[in-house]
Amino acid sequence: MSPSGGTPRRRNPARRTVLALAGASLASVPLAGARSLPAASAGVPQTGLDDPARKEIAMQLVSSAENSSLDWQAQYGYIEDIGDGRGYTAGIIGFCSGTGDLLGLVERYTDGAPGNLLARYLPALRAVDGSDSHDGLDPRFPGDWRTAARDHLFRQAQNDERDRGYFDPAVAQGRDDGLRALGQFAYYDAFVMHGGGSGATGFGSIRERALGRARPPAAGGDETAYLHAFLDARVRAMKQEEAHRDTSRIETAQRVFLREGNLDLEPPLEWMVYGDGYRIG
Repeated sequence: MSPSGGTPRRRNPARRTVLALAGASLASVPLAGARSLPAASAGVPQTGLDDPARKEIAMQLVSSAENSSLDWQAQYGYIEDIGDGRGYTAGIIGFCSGTGDLLGLVERYTDGAPGNLLARYLPALRAVDGSDSHDGLDPRFPGDWRTAARDHLFRQAQNDERDRGYFDPAVAQGRDDGLRALGQFAYYDAFVMHGGGSGATGFGSIRERALGRARPPAAGGDETAYLHAFLDARVRAMKQEEAHRDTSRIETAQRVFLREGNLDLEPPLEWMVYGDGYRIG
């Protein structure tokens, strides 16, 4: 039921306002008042979002919201300035030249492939970090990015940087909170859009707001009630930025799975984002 044909449409600029690296340490912060329980006794199955099949589902779910397509692997060469004040947005989760994660990605790529086509832009990427400037990048950077995306080393660098900065810390925090695959995905999607930091709309603030309303399973709370609180807090954060005001990736996707009681993200899955319907399984 995904849109057929044409170029995937990036209609919702999902960007983090701070580097996700800032949130990597968040996963190690103990929950206030939480019991110290291993994941299994907190009700978390051994098969979490990092199971290969579940991870593939997570990538498709994010891509449906980010690119209006389930084909997330077609996005390695994606690049454009979507006018959100963060410079170029590019790659499989929307690395940005203005937020530092695109710079980190090109540095990782260059470590593994010195002299690659994008290495020449490292000084410019360092200079534009924190701004929407294209200085030193135009006019050839977008074309060189698309060319580099044909290199398996660059595609692997994108995978690795996604996991290091976003997927792994989100899943780790989800496990610490006693959440199953759906809850871990809710955390990951929040990391992708808002970053892992504790700014006003960062993942840390969203989670803290949810903790103020409900206890997660690791603290003896009800998983469904906690996830509704987390999604409520996420919607509130999204509505603080004009580019994120369409909350269908929550209300007609994640909230649908939650209301169905599908805490393990078991396919088949059916959802809608921006009015488009999708199905897995």
